[in-house]
Order: sequence, then structure tokens, then C-alpha cells
Amino acid sequence: MRISAFAARSGLSVDTLRYYERIGLLPRSGRDSGGRRDYGSDDLVWATFLRKLQAMDMPMRERLEYSRLRAEGDATLEARRSLLEAHRIALIARRSELSDLIAGLDDKITHYRALEATRESKDNDDDPTYRADLGNGPPAGGPTCRGAGGTD
Repeated sequence: MRISAFAARSGLSVDTLRYYERIGLLPRSGRDSGGRRDYGSDDLVWATFLRKLQAMDMPMRERLEYSRLRAEGDATLEARRSLLEAHRIALIARRSELSDLIAGLDDKITHYRALEATRESKDNDDDPTYRADLGNGPPAGGPTCRGAGGTD
């Protein structure tokens, strides 16, 4: 498949694909008779995996190392597994850190909601119409209902 179709299917931009090929993260693609890149299904599987590694925040040097090991074949299976396991441990630590950060945000959001509710309650206490609607008596300075012609 041509580079534009490959980019669309892999989720990587054309520029990224060319860059990955230049630095050795992607193997050199085959070429058609016109010299244009021609990618196959194995290339797509690899590019899709590279995109996932990127999404997992795997550093470029580790992706390059993984790619180098992959190119060396089955003799590097243990090294590749070890590299992925180490990154998995880092992701789990990051997940824990993110959970703590989210809990901190939740606490702050709850605090602001409480402050807003207190402010709204105070604002409503200052609103004579609101007090009258609640049956708290007439608005300040307003008429009373003690009887016709009566005085306060």
C-alpha cells in the first residue's frame, strides 16, 4: 500500500513514517517500479505497535532498542520481553501517581463546590424575594399583612 494509505491505517503521519524509517524504527519499505514506498500488512502491524508504544510514553531510545532487538530475530525474545516488562512497571507506577493526582483534584473540586454552595446560600439570604418565597416573612421595608389600615 502507498504511504498515504499506510499513514491513514497506521495512525501515523506521512512525515512520522518517513522519520521512523530514516532513524531505523521502521525497516526500509519496499518500493514499487516507480520508486514509491510500498508497505505490506506486516509493516502495518509493526507501525500500529509502534504507535501504541508511543501512546504509552515509551521513550524513543527504548523504542529504538526494541526495534533493533526485533530486527535481530528470535534470539532477542527474552530481551524484548524484559524491555516491555520494565515499561509495564513504569506505567503501573505512573497510573498510581495519576490516581493520586486525580484524588487531589477531586478534593479541590469538592472544596470549590462547598464554597459555591455557601456563597449561593448567603446570596439567597440577602435576596428579599427569596426569603419571602421561603416563608421567612416579607421583604425588608415591605408591607405587612396585619390587617387593613394597620400600622407596624
